[in-house]
Amino acid sequence: MKWFVALLLCLLWSLTAHAQDSFYKGKTIKVIVGTPPGNLYDMWARLIVNHMGKHIPGNPEFIVQNMPGAGHVVAVNHLYTGVKPDGLTLIGTAIPSLYLNQLIGRKEIQFDWAKFNWIGSPARGTSQMYMRADTPFKTIEDVRNAKEPPKCGATGVTGPDSFLPKLMEQTVGAKFAIVTGYPGGTDIDLGVERGEIQCRAFTIEAFFGREPYHTWRKKGFVRHLFQTGNKRDERLPDTPTIAEIMDQYKTPDSGRRLAKVLLTAGDMGRPMFGPPGMSADRVKLLREAYAKTMKDPALHADVKKRNYEFDPVNGEELQKLAKEVTSQPPEVIERLKKVLGN
Repeated sequence: MKWFVALLLCLLWSLTAHAQDSFYKGKTIKVIVGTPPGNLYDMWARLIVNHMGKHIPGNPEFIVQNMPGAGHVVAVNHLYTGVKPDGLTLIGTAIPSLYLNQLIGRKEIQFDWAKFNWIGSPARGTSQMYMRADTPFKTIEDVRNAKEPPKCGATGVTGPDSFLPKLMEQTVGAKFAIVTGYPGGTDIDLGVERGEIQCRAFTIEAFFGREPYHTWRKKGFVRHLFQTGNKRDERLPDTPTIAEIMDQYKTPDSGRRLAKVLLTAGDMGRPMFGPPGMSADRVKLLREAYAKTMKDPALHADVKKRNYEFDPVNGEELQKLAKEVTSQPPEVIERLKKVLGN
């Protein structure tokens, strides 16, 4: 009897594997990115799909479609409402703080963050704020005492470029003027170079990963006001963490709880995910393929060449984080609404 059960299980596994192989063979997986080309979200997505196809039974092709708008909201809404849950359309990488839109009930949000099928992320993401070095703002104390607040660029209202400056106002009284509506991070950087704005908050990985920041660092074009990690990044040894700044100004517990909800997004990094309703077998297959891709020596070589952060997060952990972060008590949500201008 035992041998019969074992034989049956092997047969079922073989049939499932063959079905998955048959499904993806000759197919093309569309990977959507919510930014214009050239943004680090876009570059990470293209890098991953360059290696991922060979780890999927049937060796499907990949294409990347850029769908910028509203700080990734357009792309993520489209995945939730406009595609079949067949495993042929995925978000390649997306800004992980989009759950904040959902928590505060923004009317443009058409998705439930916890219902996506999470595949994986190549890295967690701590952030920093840069400030033009020719401004008078050398520290957070300078911002606190400013008669006119510095202007920071943002793509939307719930990305780190927007909520981190607002968090500093809520927790330590440092006010920034947020200029929203930029299509992507490269557009914000151009605005800083033109002098329209003076600052931007985004990931440390991006700042040390590409131009124009290599050139900026050589020229001393910007300085850093804060970073979000639990400890100082070794590349920013003189830049205080938000936790250190809150300690300095004796931020109360309510402000620290708010900070935790906002900063949890960093643990999700640059996630890949699929629409709700995908079959469990297909989600499992894509998660396994993603995990194999993260172990691929060819991917490791490309990551090292580009000087990207690399600290993969598996799909199961992302799924758990997505559920946890969207389950917040009313008092936290009310505070978030104040921070995010709802």
